[in-house]
Amino acid sequence: MLTVAVVSALLAGTAWAGQVTVFAAASSTDALTEVIEAFNAQGEHKAVASFASSSTLAKQIEAGAPAGIFLAANPRWMEYVDERGLAKEHQSFVGNRVVLVAPSGAERELMLEPGVDLVSSLDGRRIAIGDPDHVPAGLYAKAGLEHLGIWDAVAPHLARAKDVRAALAYVERAETPLGFVYATDAVASGKVTVLSVFPDGAHPPVTYPVARLSDDEAARAFYTYLTSEEGFGVFARLGFSRP
Repeated sequence: MLTVAVVSALLAGTAWAGQVTVFAAASSTDALTEVIEAFNAQGEHKAVASFASSSTLAKQIEAGAPAGIFLAANPRWMEYVDERGLAKEHQSFVGNRVVLVAPSGAERELMLEPGVDLVSSLDGRRIAIGDPDHVPAGLYAKAGLEHLGIWDAVAPHLARAKDVRAALAYVERAETPLGFVYATDAVASGKVTVLSVFPDGAHPPVTYPVARLSDDEAARAFYTYLTSEEGFGVFARLGFSRP
């Protein structure tokens, strides 16, 4: 019995030795899922993903969560991880844009420009946004609204979501008449209409940095694959840009 137990344990260890867990921003779900499927199809290693807000993931990594890769939607949270000595290497990976959306079929015109009156367009309701206290999409949107001089007017009317995909869902279900999401989320959804994009320079460039957190072979292999032209190509096809 002891021999069987030891052999089983060794086999279990072997099965897990080639697996890497990827912690990734919720807005990267569609693209990263496709990359992981292609990577896993090679059969040499296996990657699995955990999606959430970059802030949530960064704090889980700090607490010791067994992530081998971290893909954040904002350099701030990559810096948070790197400053704690948890990143073996990291680089800027892809870029995005923040857009104002409404449920599909909404007949309205709104431009994100200085002084625009978003509040009157809410009809007494709220505007969906990733919590601007920590969610990257919300941080970018807040900076853009401040640049346009309308943050103070909009701030009391926010529906704060745990991440950008939750904000997108509010708009998709018409629970809010407006929302701020990434351009790639709007494309992936098909249930929202893009009304406007923040003008260039209104907020810091939307940059997704990626880090390798582990020295094991699976983490190294996936980091190399993700940042290759093949990996980037999947993100580019789904609307992401060079940072």
